[in-house]
Amino acid sequence: MRKEINFIGMSKGAFALSALLVLGAVASLIRGVNWGIDFTGGTVAQIKFEQPSDISSLRQAFSAHSPVIQEFPGAKTFILKFSQSEEITNAAIAEKLKAEYPENLSEIERFEMVGPVVGEFLKQAAIYAFGGALLGIIFYVALRFRGSVWGLAAVIAIIHDVIITFGILAALGISVDLIVVTSLLFIAGYSVNDTIVIYDRLRENLRKAQRQKTAVVFNSSITQTLSRTLITSLTTAVVVVALFIFGGEIIHSFALSLLIGIVVGTYSSIFVASPLVYYKLEK
Repeated sequence: MRKEINFIGMSKGAFALSALLVLGAVASLIRGVNWGIDFTGGTVAQIKFEQPSDISSLRQAFSAHSPVIQEFPGAKTFILKFSQSEEITNAAIAEKLKAEYPENLSEIERFEMVGPVVGEFLKQAAIYAFGGALLGIIFYVALRFRGSVWGLAAVIAIIHDVIITFGILAALGISVDLIVVTSLLFIAGYSVNDTIVIYDRLRENLRKAQRQKTAVVFNSSITQTLSRTLITSLTTAVVVVALFIFGGEIIHSFALSLLIGIVVGTYSSIFVASPLVYYKLEK
């Protein structure tokens, strides 16, 4: 017989932990976010070498400009991102490469400049995209469960996950670009998927066991879905870790954001969304 875990009994401690994490995340966001060139403007140069090179030597060569450098593993190709304050031209980059790598021919395959106006437009577009996705999730949950408490708790859990993930990225100084925004949208969808699985079991068991205490039904339902939730999260995390290790620096921020979001999303489905519904039903 499966031993039930007293999730509801642990919920108040979990709420306190969530409050601390959210406050810490908000504090990190207030201190400042390392917005990427997509949002602030700047210069992007894609460089391909004839022979293998490495990020450390390239970073040293352009140390005066402090670019963000990403590598395409095995392709001998690098992307250099210079901030708006660093004025640099195509010719200056070519000259620096020729001086620093006289025996390793290179080619600038792409050179783009993103102005501050375009960056501001992309920032607004990202906000609209995230807001639209959140409204879509709210609409779906409201139709799916036909009860405001279920939808409200799911949305609170989603906001909880995104704020904590975003705050951790800000605290780590990770450059936030469109790829990171995409990962935050993925996290919102992942979080609500886990929550809905638990909600389905809760609704089913609440209909069947009308004489049992609500806390017992909630603990039983979450325990029944626990193995499925953990296995799904673990297998997804394994893939994301593989992307982080073998995918190269170009997707490190994306993979790291997903990994944080998977952990926080799994936690919130069990310890935030479901207990919020319980306390509302018990009133």
